[in-house]
Amino acid sequence: MTLDVVLMVVLVASGLWTVMTARVLRAAIGLALTSAVLAVVMFRLNSPLAAVFELSVCAGLIPAIFIAAIGLTRRLDAEAAAARQREKLRRFAPLVVILLAVGLGLWLIPLPANFFPAVGGRPGSTQDVRNVLWNLRQVDLVGQMLVLAAAAFGVVVLVKGARHD
Repeated sequence: MTLDVVLMVVLVASGLWTVMTARVLRAAIGLALTSAVLAVVMFRLNSPLAAVFELSVCAGLIPAIFIAAIGLTRRLDAEAAAARQREKLRRFAPLVVILLAVGLGLWLIPLPANFFPAVGGRPGSTQDVRNVLWNLRQVDLVGQMLVLAAAAFGVVVLVKGARHD
């Protein structure tokens, strides 16, 4: 198996686990895992800027906000949680079959050689992501770091405040 196939299988499996899990905290962790695997896929597709933002925002900031919100809510009792899980399994069971069928179809359908355009930025561009991030987009990078740090501190303050009430 190639690494790309393994990544796609892990991506689909983590996405399904995120949707199908009964606990919201596990779903938030599954979202972070799915986004992290998607970032690796984006790196492999030679799209490092999109991968960096996917990793930092979708795998870092959004799950942190979700986990903070989960910490502020109350749990369902065992009977209500079991009923919700049965309903979710009933509703989403066809999703597994549909995803497998689409994946198999995409695997078996041959694509023309020029289906994916050449990757690498603008035509004639030879700049790599390190040069772009650290030399041309420093203000954006620092701004994103500050937003992530502010969100992390906000989550800590919210969770601490909720536990003291």
